[in-house]
Amino acid sequence: MKKMARMATPPITNPHTANILLCYLLYRIDEPVQVSHLYDIAVSNEIINYFAYQDSLDYLTKHGSIQVVRRAKDDAEVYVLTSQGVRTAKELRNYVGKAYRDKLVSAALHYFARLKRESEVKIDYIPLKKGYYVHVRCLDIGDDLLDLKLYAPDYTQAVYLGKQIMLNPAGFYGKILDAAFSNEEEPLDLSDN
Repeated sequence: MKKMARMATPPITNPHTANILLCYLLYRIDEPVQVSHLYDIAVSNEIINYFAYQDSLDYLTKHGSIQVVRRAKDDAEVYVLTSQGVRTAKELRNYVGKAYRDKLVSAALHYFARLKRESEVKIDYIPLKKGYYVHVRCLDIGDDLLDLKLYAPDYTQAVYLGKQIMLNPAGFYGKILDAAFSNEEEPLDLSDN
């Protein structure tokens, strides 16, 4: 299925099309995007060809559609869309197929959701004499919401378990709470049999 989607939308190789797409993405996200994150979203997901991406960013920054600024809170370099970039996104977006626009925005939303999950949930693999512990920590501001170790018989299964948890950490946490709240004491067998 993924292969068919890639064939339907091969990577963009035209820098002018990439210009519109990158402006459109920054417009839709409506917040600064770290330099490395934009690369991961556009190039690593095979939406924009590496060379078209580089040419496009060079053009957009030189012509004032995108600015590179240093964010004060973490000193990271971020791309910020200028008013000229906003005009590009609004007026020229229809020159790029909706499939490409949707694919890029979807890739960005998934990327940022994964970053958020990774900052809120920490998973470590602790080797044992036989097997591994999958150490799961769900973090909140200043406190752990959950600190749990699960046993896995080998590293492959430990990593698989960790990946499954990271697909939906909030759902995992919710299911643990549901199980705890619905847990009941085993009834005692008082029969004379």
